Amino acid sequence: MKSLASTDAAAAGPAFDLPVRARRRWDPRLYQIATLAGLLGYGVCWLDLEVQPQTAVVIVASALAAQLACERLAGRPRFDPRSALISGLSLCLLLRTESPVVAGLAAVVAIASKFTLRVRGKHVFNPTNFALVAMMLVTGSVWVSPGQWGSGVVFAFLLASAGGLVVNRAARADVTGAFLACYAALLVGRSLWLGEPLAIPLHRLESGALVLFAFFMISDPKTTPDSRAGRVLFAALVALGAHAVQFWLFRANGLLWSLAICSLAVPLLDRLLPGARYQWTSTETLPRERNLA
Repeated sequence: MKSLASTDAAAAGPAFDLPVRARRRWDPRLYQIATLAGLLGYGVCWLDLEVQPQTAVVIVASALAAQLACERLAGRPRFDPRSALISGLSLCLLLRTESPVVAGLAAVVAIASKFTLRVRGKHVFNPTNFALVAMMLVTGSVWVSPGQWGSGVVFAFLLASAGGLVVNRAARADVTGAFLACYAALLVGRSLWLGEPLAIPLHRLESGALVLFAFFMISDPKTTPDSRAGRVLFAALVALGAHAVQFWLFRANGLLWSLAICSLAVPLLDRLLPGARYQWTSTETLPRERNLA
């Protein structure tokens, strides 16, 4: 007969091994950093995007410096550059300005928003989206070019494939799929209502900027609702808002404006449709404060 101690040890074995396996799991932010860096290199070298190397260096350096300063002010013992690199690289891909100072300030605003604009310990806004919207509102020297990536089907497919890896790793494929489905349905429905050929909405969907938004911004697991039902509803609201901004208000960058506004509803969605809070890494393996970044 097995002893009681050995039986208890056997029963506790899987639970004891779980943190070890969790410690070996790849952080999805590493995949996202690699993908965004690859997209930036592709855009600069092959698409000839208006990305000045010195501006890109200023943005990334400012983001890392702001992350370090905010972590020290928050009393965190270790510097974690991963989320800052994601925000910095995203700004390099989307933000356009002729002033390196303004570019660096945008990076600082993005990082500072993570530490200051929080509800129940959770980010309210996607940092990159907040910085872009804030700088466009406050200054007249920042813009986003939605058509900078072109509309080639091949490139959009490659971008979607790379983004799919990141989204699946971050467990937020549902919000991306729901958003793309709703947004496509709205575009096609509008064209059918107006009697336009379907080539028009299909052309709008063949945008690298749209795919970049869907796979790398709205899918941010730290700023989307906790429950799946909440995320699907959130995605539908963002799609409706973007459609309204673009075709009713006739403003550019409807996706960015819509996401910024709809993000204010996330705390309410979390209260009405509660779910488990997403963590980049297991809470058993890292201190709690590192999971808040």
